[in-house]
Amino acid sequence: MKENTSGKTLTKLAEFGSIFSEILAHSLVAPGKPLRWTIIANPSAGGFTINKRWKKHRDALNKTLEKARNNPLRSDACPSVFSKTRDNHQQSSEDSKGKLGIYGLVSTTGPGNAAEISKALLQEMAEEKDPFYLFITAGGDGTSLEVLQTLYQAPSALLSRLVIIRLPLGTGNDGAEAWEMEDALKLFINPTGIKTNCGIKLSTVTGKTWPNGEPLLAFNILSVGLDAFVTHMTNKMKGKLPGDSYKLWVDIAALLYDSIYKVDFMEVRGYDEKNAEVINFKEKLLLCAMGISGKRSYGSHKMILPDDRNVCAIKQMPLFRKIMLKNLFSSGGHIGKPESILCNAVRIEITGSHPILAQMDGETVRLEKSDFPIVIELTKPIIPVLKLIQND
Repeated sequence: MKENTSGKTLTKLAEFGSIFSEILAHSLVAPGKPLRWTIIANPSAGGFTINKRWKKHRDALNKTLEKARNNPLRSDACPSVFSKTRDNHQQSSEDSKGKLGIYGLVSTTGPGNAAEISKALLQEMAEEKDPFYLFITAGGDGTSLEVLQTLYQAPSALLSRLVIIRLPLGTGNDGAEAWEMEDALKLFINPTGIKTNCGIKLSTVTGKTWPNGEPLLAFNILSVGLDAFVTHMTNKMKGKLPGDSYKLWVDIAALLYDSIYKVDFMEVRGYDEKNAEVINFKEKLLLCAMGISGKRSYGSHKMILPDDRNVCAIKQMPLFRKIMLKNLFSSGGHIGKPESILCNAVRIEITGSHPILAQMDGETVRLEKSDFPIVIELTKPIIPVLKLIQND
């Protein structure tokens, strides 16, 4: 189903792109190299469609633009060739702003389109040898995941000439470079360096992939169990339920999950980078989650990994205990409770005997009994992202 882009949203996208392109013309990213950018925007993202959020983002853009104008104007910075030539959403004939590509903004048209855009940009990079490229996602975790999955398989020669910056335009934005737009925008106007992040890969004995054949990857948190069920139902009912539907499904899952998915014994073994075993247990588990690092959240800032440890498993517990503790799993207060098992690992192996859901940065897949045992492991560092060298 194609995303519905109303005239009002198109106007917001044009304003967003116009301000952003001027900020980028004063960017300090990749000094001394020709700079190209593409903003991959999901017009259905809440940051565009929810007026309160849009106004906050627009204020952050204008505030950043004022600061950006103190930087030199770059003569070597412009939108990518692809963003300027792609047949973007044509605005109405009464709107003089024309196509969004003049600002380097490309709006997605549905699932899979962000990946297609990313592949086209990589092809342009292969033909344009000198410029440094900014892949900027303006959407939620789903938009970012498509781009990241594409970059994960890109040649290293191209990855050395690009960075991805994930702007917090979606509902949760847990994988974005910052939770607030103003903080994310600092990356464009202050001195920055590049760091390479790893991903997380899920492997099954059956070789399960996404329907399009892509490997099962995450770039924030990958998990199995109750939380994946919450994610699955939130996605399924998105747009049909008011308010924070993720929180609603957390409440529902506390009551009903056991009757939908059998919570049974799972054996978990964890290993460090030297392949030494760091943990080994067999418990009835509600969920098991691994992040690319500790201090990570999912489900709109639910702090499942609140400290430096990147693996968290939650044991099965009686209903009254779930009701008492469920809010702690949002704040990070669960780490001191006896139901929580935490460790640092680069690989975990899980043996189970019943179907269960897995989620990767907000996208879900069902694992069958035949898929076990499964392996969840960190990939080598591969995704280039920006980091501030100094604060403004």
